[in-house]
Amino acid sequence: QVQLVESGGGLVQAGGSLRLSCAASGSIIIRFTAMAWYRQAPGKQRELVATISNGGSTNYADSVKGRFTISRDNAKNTVYLRMDSLSPEDTAVYYCNSNWGTTVYWGQGTQVTVSS
Repeated sequence: QVQLVESGGGLVQAGGSLRLSCAASGSIIIRFTAMAWYRQAPGKQRELVATISNGGSTNYADSVKGRFTISRDNAKNTVYLRMDSLSPEDTAVYYCNSNWGTTVYWGQGTQVTVSS
């Protein structure tokens, strides 16, 4: 069984920063798989925010490039999303994601609210 548990969300003013964490447990070993962060704003589809490969390569949505940084701590089996220069448009529920074996796993999400 695999669990992904996000934390670190909250309310922040525009221009502020947050760091989200995704702690993986169970049979998943994150250094052997790609991990991703998605987000879903009210009334919108879930969108891909950032990915990190098992080799450490990263990719970002154009809307967050230069402001967000995805990273991983293999020893802690945890993935992070550092978010800087936040704007109200970043308000969403943020989800951790991984494909492990033949299954796609999602965390429960963590709410990020950016006030103007």
